Amino acid sequence: MAYSVIIPARYASSRLPGKPLLMLAGQPMIQWVWQLAHQSDAQRVIIATDDERIQTAAQAFGAEVVMTRSDHLSGTDRLQEVVAQAGFDDDDIVVNVQGDEPLLPTLLIRQVADNLAAHPEASIATLCEPIDDVDAVFNPNIVKVTTDINGLALTFSRSPMPWSRDHFQPGQIPNKLPGGALFNRHIGLYAYRVGFLHRYVSWAPAPIEQCEQLEQLRALWQGERIHVAQAAQPHPHGVDTEADARRVETLLLNPVR
Repeated sequence: MAYSVIIPARYASSRLPGKPLLMLAGQPMIQWVWQLAHQSDAQRVIIATDDERIQTAAQAFGAEVVMTRSDHLSGTDRLQEVVAQAGFDDDDIVVNVQGDEPLLPTLLIRQVADNLAAHPEASIATLCEPIDDVDAVFNPNIVKVTTDINGLALTFSRSPMPWSRDHFQPGQIPNKLPGGALFNRHIGLYAYRVGFLHRYVSWAPAPIEQCEQLEQLRALWQGERIHVAQAAQPHPHGVDTEADARRVETLLLNPVR
């Protein structure tokens, strides 16, 4: 199944400035991500950046680079500029792979692309994984997702969702979760149809999107469908801090066989 990968890579980062160029096991992090994107069998892999330092480094290891504006309000807006510049057709599928995930399994990249191709009613495909930890369910930094019987998203939220009426009490965190696979963490890996990206940038931010600060809610607000599947492999944490970088470097130097 044909698809392409776009890797957004911004130099600015509040916790790790220049994060895409952070050296891990002898090469910049963005090169590790670019390599795994190629290993996923994507037809085309593009690094999207607004910084000439990243452009220079990426071109040095042979990457295709598209320079984008620096004033985009969201990653989806940046993606749309790339597909417009690169001449993609509306029916093409592109996967957005974050530039700070050098351990991302290539199987997950193929999974979201295949899922979108298999569900023509959806404009976006993404993944989730079960939550069995109470603190995670109540952590607003962990986004929860609920779906219908066909695997199409009902909504995404930072709040505990679904709310167990008989188990949860307002203002209290319970000792354990109710039984059953009720809670799912959203994994921010997306496949898009290019035509959807062109529609997306024409819409004003949705009130619920602004409230939750979750840009995928704009798509649901406009009546678009998002397919959600359980990840076929565990999704490793990306690099947000110096400690993350050292942990990831150790794993890159000593991969699990």
